[in-house]
Amino acid sequence: MPKKTWLKYTLICVSLIFVIVCTTISYKSTIKTSLDLENNMVTHFIDVGQGDCTLIQVNNKNLLIDSGTSDSKQKLIRYLKKNNITKLDYIVATHPHEDHIGGMASVIKTFEVGEFYAPKAISSTQTFNDMIDALRSKNLKIKIATPNISLNLGPNATCIMLSPNKTTYDNLNNYSCTLKISYKNSTYLFTGDIETQAEQEILATGYDLSAQVLKVAHHGSKTSSSKEFLAKVSPKIAVISCGIDNDYGHPNRETLDRLKRLNTIVYRTDLDKTIVLISDGTKIKKLTGN
Repeated sequence: MPKKTWLKYTLICVSLIFVIVCTTISYKSTIKTSLDLENNMVTHFIDVGQGDCTLIQVNNKNLLIDSGTSDSKQKLIRYLKKNNITKLDYIVATHPHEDHIGGMASVIKTFEVGEFYAPKAISSTQTFNDMIDALRSKNLKIKIATPNISLNLGPNATCIMLSPNKTTYDNLNNYSCTLKISYKNSTYLFTGDIETQAEQEILATGYDLSAQVLKVAHHGSKTSSSKEFLAKVSPKIAVISCGIDNDYGHPNRETLDRLKRLNTIVYRTDLDKTIVLISDGTKIKKLTGN
């Protein structure tokens, strides 16, 4: 074989091998993601700094609770795309504070949205107005979050709203929509920024609040997570979403001490970054390398 022909042949073979290897790696990555979601519920407590954002994936459905701060919106969009999100079947904006809806307008504009829930609370901030404008641009209407509303997350999964239990509050935090989600025998409680007043109202309803995983209210503030409320939840795992060296002192030492007395494992986004929990319906484990 002439030298030039041999060189050309070698280059073609190397190129083909490179394409095959890259395709195989990509294919395996896609398959791995699909297998992780098969017969599992995956919960992503996304690191959005001093804010809240949780993605729940189960039965090929995606639920997003809050969207972090305005400063973290591009990081959030990248994270959702990295996890192959194209549609959010449900979005719940727990209450209209910027650290919970800061990225909402961008999320609504970027992804297909099924249903959008929020409490009947308004804000005069530009962030809130941007969210409303984005909803209008997609012809989406806000469904009012009220107790006993259920979201359809497919077989073996339940999702029910437990609050807000009043129509007016002096503190926007107490408008927060609380959700209890179950997948087979695994249970989770997501509490937004509810404070003691809203906690007492939820306790008074007699709901079964027991949950293996608790998204700790209000970034671990001492005005939330009362002793009585935590005793009813009795979480094995607690997740606190807060920013590094934040100006609010979150999480508060009193809250951490209450959780410690319950022998609860505590994960924090300021220390652990994004936290991903996966459950097969019986066991809940934390994934590493996220």
